[in-house]
This record gives sequence, C-alpha cells and structure tokens, in this order.
Amino acid sequence: MRLIDTHTHLDFPEFDADRAAVLARSRALGVERLIVLGVYQTNWQRLWDLVQGEDELYAAFGLHPVYLEEHRPQHLVELRGWLERLAGEEKLCALGEFGLDWYVADLDRERQQTLFEAQLALACEFELPALLHVRRAHAPTIATLKRFRPPRGGIVHAFAGSVEEAREYLKLGFKLGLGGAATWPQANRLRKTVAQLPLEAVVLETDAPDMAPSMHANARNSPEYLAEICAVLAELRGVTPAELAAASTRNACELFGWS
Repeated sequence: MRLIDTHTHLDFPEFDADRAAVLARSRALGVERLIVLGVYQTNWQRLWDLVQGEDELYAAFGLHPVYLEEHRPQHLVELRGWLERLAGEEKLCALGEFGLDWYVADLDRERQQTLFEAQLALACEFELPALLHVRRAHAPTIATLKRFRPPRGGIVHAFAGSVEEAREYLKLGFKLGLGGAATWPQANRLRKTVAQLPLEAVVLETDAPDMAPSMHANARNSPEYLAEICAVLAELRGVTPAELAAASTRNACELFGWS
C-alpha cells in the first residue's frame, strides 16, 4: 500500500529520541509522504529545518486556536513573511494548522474567529490548501468558509461531524481527515458517519503524537500506525485496506498538486 499521512506533528519533542527510526519504520510500512503542521510561531523554524532534511516530509505553517494565548498580532505578520519567502517551494504544501475550537471553554471565541479569518485570507491570497482544526464548531466554520471560499480547499482534520456537515465541506472543496478516533469501538456515531462518507472525500492521518488508535491505547501515536488505522477504517466502510489507501492517496495528491 502507498500511504500519505496528511497530519502529523513530528517536530514535537516526543519524537526527539527516535524520529529517524520512526520515519524508517513508517517508510517500510508504505507511508510515502507526511505533512508536518506548525501550530505556533516558535516551532516554524524547527519544523522547516526538519522537512528540509527528509525527502518524504512536507510543511504547513499556522497558528492553532488551542495556543491562542501564545499568539501575538506580530505572528500573523511573520506568517505572511514565511509564506512570501517560501512561495513556490515544493516543501511548503499548505497553511495550517488553524481553525476554531469551541470545546475548550476558556478559549475566547471572538479572538479565535478573528485569527481564523486572517489565516483563511492568507490561504486565499497565497492559494494554499487550508488544514483546519474544527472542534465543536462546524456551523461557524462552514459559514466562514462560505464567505471566504479558499480556492484550493483543504482538509478538515480529525473530522467528527455529521454526514450533512461533511457534504457542506465537500461542496467547498475540502477533504475530511480520518485517523485513530474512529478505531475506538465506543465511537459509535463517528464510525457510522465514516461508513457513509464517499471515498473521494477521505484522506488518512494520524495526528501523531496525539490521538492514538485503539490498538495502541495510552501510547504515543506514530505515523507507523497509519496502515493499521487504514485497515480498521476500511472494514467499517466495507472495502479493502488497499482500496481505501489508494483513494486516500489519490485524494491527497489531487489536493496538494502532487503527481
């Protein structure tokens, strides 16, 4: 199987001790490309240095809503600067991770919305796919996307919405990122939704080191688990792992302009 992990945080310190070994094991299991997403200003340089050293790694830069208190207005200016300097670079594939998080109670929603819209505007201006964090906030996210309509679409990471919300994202040119959450037997509603999504909507992801699948409960998540995640999701959908992997890889390549 040829696999693409569309959402990882391989730059995080959890991988400092064995990052090269993790990549080697992932490669051996068919993971051909991985996207590493920036979440705050201080990890962008570390992330860029990392992807420069590994052929299969690609970068996205963004300001994640969960780190709202760490972001400063100047960081948006710096984000624009990064996008300007790296325009046309093959290793820069998207803008993200950014979006809305209405699950964490003390995150100011108005400030989140302002930051979300500023980054959507950059995705439109630089014609980059938008890699979105959306938690308990599908309605405001969809409404905002309908106003901005980013030309390259993007991915709704860790999609956990309804089939109806999935259809709205698809109309806007977005793919739906599926990972370890749906491998848990108790995730009944999500598993039913996953079974109904069209294959052209789906891209696979791990969110490593977070969101470990049920087969690796309480462990550090890793891109080397992507084939196992694929197998569980394929069973939910009634297709073979090879069919799901091929569809996900095709969808990701189409989104990011890869051959």
